[in-house]
Formats: sequence, C-alpha cells, structure tokens
Amino acid sequence: MTREQIVRRIEETGVVPVVRAPSGALAVRAARALREGGIDVIEITMTVPDALAVMHEIASRMGSHVLVGAGTVLSADAARGCIEAGAQFIVSPGLDLEVIRAAHDLGKPVFPGALTPTEVITAWNAGADTVKVFPCSAMGGAKYLRALRGPLPHVKVMPTGGVNLSTVKDFIAAGAVALGVGGELVDAAALTAGKDEVLSERAREFVSAVRSARAELRQGAQA
Repeated sequence: MTREQIVRRIEETGVVPVVRAPSGALAVRAARALREGGIDVIEITMTVPDALAVMHEIASRMGSHVLVGAGTVLSADAARGCIEAGAQFIVSPGLDLEVIRAAHDLGKPVFPGALTPTEVITAWNAGADTVKVFPCSAMGGAKYLRALRGPLPHVKVMPTGGVNLSTVKDFIAAGAVALGVGGELVDAAALTAGKDEVLSERAREFVSAVRSARAELRQGAQA
C-alpha cells in the first residue's frame, strides 16, 4: 500500500485503538478482538513487551485484515525497526523531525504528536501525514481542536486523549479525520480477565458513533 492508501484506510475506519497491554500475548488478543468488532486499524505501542514481535505476528497472521501501526515511537532507529517488523504507520507522542524522515524514506505515513499551534504547524510543514493532537484533553478537548483548526483548516488532525463515546460526535464535528482511543476502548483489565468480547463490543460502539457523527455532519452541510 502507498502512504496515501494507508492514510485513506485509517481515515475511513476513523478509529485508531492505542494498544497498551502488559504482555505481547494480550496485545495480539486485543488486535483480534478489535478486528472482530469492526476496527481494522491497530496501533501497538512500544511500551508493550516485545512490541516488535507483536507487530510482526499481527502483520504476518492478520495483515490482510488488520493494518498494524507502531505507537510511542521516539527515534528514527525505532521507526525503522517497527517498519521492518511490519508496521504500516508510525505514531509518536511528540515531534521528532528525524522520525518523520525515517518513516517517509521507507514509504510509510507518520502521525507525530503536537499540541500547541506552533508545534502543529511545524509538524505539518515537516510533512506529517496527519498530526496527532496530544494530549488533547489537557487543552479542553473538542473545543480546543475546533479553535486550533480555525486558522489551520488544511491540517489533518487526529485527537488523542479525552476521546470516549460521549465525545466522539464533538471531535468529529470539530474536524478530526480520525480518533486515537486508548483505555476507553482497549480495556486491559477486561483482556486480563479473559473478557475479549468487551473490546469487540466497544469497537462496534465506536465505529457506530463515528459513522453517525459523520453522517450528521454531512447532513448539516447539505442543509
């Protein structure tokens, strides 16, 4: 897939689950459960034990059904290692220009983290495929995102932090092209307890919420 195709698929799905799990096995189970619930994009963070092996397993066994990406990528070397392991996109909590270059050199999109207008502009001008606005909740959530996009309507943004079922509609209305969702979707306690179906059900709810919010937005634009 090209960079553009990968980004388009992420935008179409609209939800990027941030998988943080206490073991690699649980992370793989999370990927399966989320896919069962209709989410075909998964971000495996580098904080997961044996994260590279997890990415490789998901890419090898579920690659035709799941688009696996790497999260919490903090260096260019880490980005290259993740892509070699099978990651199709790179996500970082902050802005590192070398990470952007490394991902693009290997033909993969990158979503660097940024929060202030200056950081967002710098990330976008550096070639970010989408800017991860993080932690969005620290700045007021959807209201901040809407204010941010006022002078920057051309910048693609993916808010992360403060995204839950009750805020999906507001974030989509504020201009988010996709939503990064952590513990509100990837419930580590449920996984540990063997209740993978909890993640599948939450995935269905998030997918439905995004679709409904987008449909309402389109209807409002046509009115």
